[in-house]
Order: sequence, then structure tokens, then C-alpha cells
Amino acid sequence: MSSLALYRRYRPETFAEVIGQEHVTAPLQQALRNNRVNHAYLFSGPRGCGKTTSARILARCLNCEQGPTPTPCGECRSCLDLARNGPGSIDVIEIDAASHGGVDDARELREKAFFGPASSRWKIYIIDEAHMVTSAGFNALLKVVEEPPEHLKFIFATTEPEKVIGTIRSRTHHYPFRLVPPGTLRDYLAQVCETEAIPVDPAVLPLVVRAGAGSVRDSMSVMDQLLAGAGEEGVTYAMATGLLGYTDGALLDRVVDAFAASDGAAAFEVVDRVVEGGHDPRRFVADLLERLRDLVILSAVPDAAEKGLLDVPADVLERMTAQASSLGPARLARAADLVNTGLGEMRGATSPRLQLELICARVLLPAAYGDESALLSRLERLEAGASAAFAAPAPAAPAAPPVQPAPPRTPPPVVPDPPAQLPPAPPSSAATPAAPSANTGPGGVQEPPAAPAPPPDAPRPGAWPTAGGGGGRPGARPTGAGAGAATPGGAPAERPASPPPTAPPPPAAPGGAPAGVGDPSRVRQMWPQVLDAVKSRRRFSWILLSQNAEVTGFDGSTLRLAFGSAGARDSFVNSGSEDVLRQALADAFNVRWRIETEVSGTGDRPSGGAPRSGGPGPAAPAPSFPPPPAASAPPPVAPSPVAPPPPGPASPGPGGGNPAPTAATTPTAVRSAPPVAIEDDVPADDDPDLDEKALSGPELIIEGLGATIIEQIDHE
Repeated sequence: MSSLALYRRYRPETFAEVIGQEHVTAPLQQALRNNRVNHAYLFSGPRGCGKTTSARILARCLNCEQGPTPTPCGECRSCLDLARNGPGSIDVIEIDAASHGGVDDARELREKAFFGPASSRWKIYIIDEAHMVTSAGFNALLKVVEEPPEHLKFIFATTEPEKVIGTIRSRTHHYPFRLVPPGTLRDYLAQVCETEAIPVDPAVLPLVVRAGAGSVRDSMSVMDQLLAGAGEEGVTYAMATGLLGYTDGALLDRVVDAFAASDGAAAFEVVDRVVEGGHDPRRFVADLLERLRDLVILSAVPDAAEKGLLDVPADVLERMTAQASSLGPARLARAADLVNTGLGEMRGATSPRLQLELICARVLLPAAYGDESALLSRLERLEAGASAAFAAPAPAAPAAPPVQPAPPRTPPPVVPDPPAQLPPAPPSSAATPAAPSANTGPGGVQEPPAAPAPPPDAPRPGAWPTAGGGGGRPGARPTGAGAGAATPGGAPAERPASPPPTAPPPPAAPGGAPAGVGDPSRVRQMWPQVLDAVKSRRRFSWILLSQNAEVTGFDGSTLRLAFGSAGARDSFVNSGSEDVLRQALADAFNVRWRIETEVSGTGDRPSGGAPRSGGPGPAAPAPSFPPPPAASAPPPVAPSPVAPPPPGPASPGPGGGNPAPTAATTPTAVRSAPPVAIEDDVPADDDPDLDEKALSGPELIIEGLGATIIEQIDHE
């Protein structure tokens, strides 16, 4: 194998082999085709980008036997002398201006320049590092550069063109060279490694490109060093990071993840590993800044890799995408700014580890600073936490078993009550005077005796739900007592002899379940989704339901809710929230359910569906869901929970007996109030559900989110 350096073995011999400088090579080749060659050229640009190599290629193109030509033949004497490993030509003189930049050297060059070439078409001077020529030397060369002999050409190459005096620059054609793009340089290095037949890990090439910083010669030197130390497995990523001094990507991933999770223990553990591992803290901070730069770009441009803004492997790009989304643009920008500032402070620091730990502490503690970037970082972190909190319960919903269609069930047959349960009809109101009893109301008004009622959870056989959700006997008109109208004698009136009506089939339950079949547990599982649908329509209704109501029964068509207090139940009914709930169920779940409400812990009759009858007398309890078997014997008479009417003149009832129920004594009058508009939905000062200790406004933000009031601006 040749002992030449890698950059010398692969030095280009034609303009087509020069990479990353098409903006220079294309015009030069076109000038050669047009035979419009200038007498002096100035090539400038960073080191190792191809200035001197292009000057030699230009000399070959000019002195080729077939030239001037953009593609030298490579077979003539001049081309062979100026080849990659050629001995050189006597007519092409390369001068290092760093050691020949004085006025005496310029005078010697001027005296020799007037002699013609020995065997070539032109005599060409390539002056490398031209910025090292002194002002006196340039002044000595000025005349010969301005008006050279016909056989003389000058090519100046420099990394600092501003140091070349203006009188020389104005007499040359200036071609600025540039750094080679990372993608182009990576492909070129991969081609060189393939030619050398040494396996190289693809993750190593970005490290070499980064070490070369766009310089082809520097990148080739780094690659030559790695290839020289490669073993049987070739050049590995661990070998490259250890030899080049770069930080392992795993450490960078761990510290970035610690910043995203605000995990101080993990961040300072990485700092300890960096120091204990013998890594340079300054290099670690520089590598961390490079990673944060990539994350900032990736956060702003999700397809940055496709557009060439990032040059990282696919697996690293996937991890960086997750890191950018977890941190957010505001936190990334602040972290990059703090790391950049800390990197500047580490120059000349006596304790680099302490500086590195302080950088991590500043990134992890945005609350310790009051600047705009720290405030944005805190808000971004709060928003991310709130989003995670709201999104956390969502995956728990599929854990419940899916609602399966229940088998159809026919409604129970309507059968008349046993004759023993019916009270005997009185012979006459005149023959049987009403005797005073304990049921005598205020003012001497005789109240009807309480009819035997089944327990709350056991409806009578043959009972069918009324419009208000209560139970009753077939053919009986639903009233507050669940029986017929009272006679003057205090006994219930005889029921009409009309045939008992058949119960209409209830509407179909959601999900294809037949009517009359319901599972309250399944409704409770979907209750949070129902509350979300109500919240999107009306927040006041959502507050009432979420804080005061719970599902107590469901039969496939009727939803039964229990409220903690009568005030909450009345507020739900009177404010139009029942209609909001019903509409939310229809829009979100495509179901039409009747809604009944009751007060938990009391015997209050549920409301909903049809208006409730509120006449005096005991209230018949509503059946529970699903209905249990009928009771075998009637329970004892329960006292009426409905308060008797106040004393005073009242309109006589049928037959001159008890006063007839009025709108003032029935809950139906309460439901007649129009619903409250959303914009007028403000609780009154005497609202029993109003919590005077509740927080709102800035106090709620401070208590719930841990915010800090920076400044308050009053708008008048």
C-alpha cells in the first residue's frame, strides 16, 4: 500500500473530480472552451477546499498539447509532469509566499518572469498563501502583474483575500471557493472507504464530516487516521468517538431526556459520568449545544432531514424527533441559549465541572428566572402537563367490556290487582259520614287515607310506568298518591270500568339493545363521556351534573339520576339543564332517553318525562331498574311525604271534599319556568349550592397551576 496520505492519493486531476465547487469549475471550463483565458487569477476560500488543486488543474488545461482545453488529455508530457504523482514541470512554478513574500523575492520573480517557457505553451506562477506577501512585495509585482509578457500567467491562492492589496485584486479574475456541503462530503468519503476496501460504520461518516468542518483535506486526514487504526471489524462508532473525542450519543440522549422530564438526578448523573469518564466538559457542552441546535431545527421544520438541514442516521433522527416533541420549541430555545452562554463562560474557567453543573441547573429551573424565555418555558411545561393529565384517563375506557346487545324481553303482562287489595266502595256519602281520624288536616279538612303502597324496589304485579316514571295500577290515572281521586268520605273513588290500556313499547336502547333492557353499570362507565358532551354545550349544566348527580337506574329507555340535595335537583330541572343533557345524549350517542331525577336519601318522587302530579296524599315510589319480582303481600301504609296544604279558603275538590291540587302545590308549576339562557346562567347570591370559599380568577390559577403574578394591568 502507498505511504502517501489519503488526501494526496485521491487529489483530483480534472475539474470534473473537484467536489462542491461547481460554481468555480463550470465558469473556468467554459472560459477554456471559449479560449478567453485571463493573465491573472485569484482563488480564495477556506483551507482544504481545493484552491491549489484547481490551480494545478488549470495549469494542466493551459499547457496540454490539445489545449487550452477544459479536459486535459493526461497523455502528453505536460499532463504527465503535472499529474497526481508526477515530478512537476519546470514551466509551472509554485511559490510559498509565507517564506518568499519579501520585496527581494518579488524582484527575483520579476526578473525571471521575462524568460520564456522551456517546453510548454505558458509559464505559470502559482503563488500559494498570497496574503503573506508584504505590501512592498506586491508593489514590486504590480507592474508585471498588470502588463505581463504574453507567455506569463499568474494564479494567486489565499485564505484571506482582503489582505491582498486592491491594486492586485483589481487586475485578477477572482473566484471564491466555499466549504463543501456535508452531504456531498459524506458521499465522497463513503466512496473513498469503499475503494480502500475497509468496512466503516455509517454512523462514523457524520462524525468525520463534522470534524472536517467542510474541508475536504481535513476530512480526508481524519478518515485516514481512522482507517489506519481500524481492526478486523473496520471502523466502529465507539472507536471513532473515542479517537476523535466526541461525546457518545447515549450521554446526549440521557441529558436531553432529563431536561424534558425535569429530572435533576438523571442530569447530574450524566455530568458525573462525563467527568469520571475523562471526557472534556467543554467538548461535552459543545456537543450538547450541537444536539440542541438540531432539535430546535427539527422542532421548527419536521422534515428537516429530507430538506438536508440535518445529517444524522435514521435511528438517531427518530430519537431526536421524540425529544423535540417532548421538550417543545420554547424550552429548546431557552436551553440552547443557556448552553451557548455557559460554553462561553467555560473558557478559562478554573472548575469546568462546576460550570457544567450550573448550566444544567439553569436549564432545569426556569422558575428561578423572571425573563421572558423562562416564563414561556414554564407555560409550555404546564401546558404539556395539563395535556398529559387530560389524556391520561382516556386509555382506561377500553378496559370496560363492550356493550353487547341484550336479548329481547317482552314487557310483563298487564293483569288486574287482586280483589283483596282493592278497598270496598262506600255505599253513599250521606249514609256513611266521615269519622274524625288522625288523617284530619288543618282546618278540619279530612285527608284521604293512604293507599297501601309497595316498597320502593318492588312494584306491584301488572304495574306499568306512567309518563312521570312512577308506578300505578292498570287503568288508574297517575296522581301524587298513585290512586284515584278521593271521595268526600275520604275513601278512594271507584275506578272507571274502561279496559286497562296496554303499555306502549319503550324506545330502543342504544347499541341495538331492545327497549326495556338496561344495565346501570354500563351507563355509569360511559357517564364521563356524557359529562364531556354536556360540558361542550353548557358549562353550568356540566357543573351541576358532575358535582351533584349520579346514575342510580337505567332500563334501556329511562335514565334515573339522584341529586345530593333538593336545591341541586330543582336547579337542574328549572335551568333547562335537563334539556341540555337530553340534547347532548342525542348528539353524542344518538339515543333518546327519558330522564328522571330524585333526591338521594329521601323518598322524593323522581321527576322527568311527563309532569308530576303533586296533589295531597302519599307519593307512590317509582320502580327501580331492573324490576324485581312482585311482593307477595302489601307493605304497611307509609306516611305521606307531601306537606298538607296551608289553612285558608281553597277550592273544593270533587264532591265537596278535599281541595283540588293547584299549581302552587304541585311540582308541575316549577317546571313551567322557561330555561335560562347561557349568557344569563349566573348563580344567585342566595343559591344553596354556591360555595363562598371557592376560588376563581387569579387565585384559582395560583392555587391550581402554581403560577406567579408578575404584573397586573387594570383596564378602565
